[in-house]
Amino acid sequence: MNNSDLSVYTTEVVNIINEWEPKLLALPENIITERRNHQNRTIKQLLGHLIDSASNNHQRMIRLQYNDMLTFPDYTQDNDRWIAIQDYHHSDWKNLVCLWKSFNLHMVHLIRSIDTSKLNNYWTDYEGAKVTLGDMIKGYPWHLNLHINDINDLINKYEDEQI
Repeated sequence: MNNSDLSVYTTEVVNIINEWEPKLLALPENIITERRNHQNRTIKQLLGHLIDSASNNHQRMIRLQYNDMLTFPDYTQDNDRWIAIQDYHHSDWKNLVCLWKSFNLHMVHLIRSIDTSKLNNYWTDYEGAKVTLGDMIKGYPWHLNLHINDINDLINKYEDEQI
């Protein structure tokens, strides 16, 4: 796999940003703060979680380019703690959307610059599973879409109630 092979993943992230930034910015306050998904997260909290995900993946992608193997602290089970500590629910919405967009554009830049000879370097998750740098890059847009779909479901829930 080379850098041009990774472009399918970076293109997907850019497309998500381009589609969703204006939609997110147009949402009314009550929709971003009152509607909750199955994890009891608001749209603000979901976007905050995506920022946290970018932050954690950023660290992994950088460090795996100069380490063959790493073990990282568990973030998966701490998602809600991260969201609460950073108080995303009370964050300025425009700043949050801007941070989400900017961090993800930086992730695109990072992925485009990846040393592809390091794609088999891996980190071990809290359950002991090995996750390669290549697999992490492939999974990044999937995770982004997962939570964008959660946001979309919450928006549609609002629209359905208006009919």
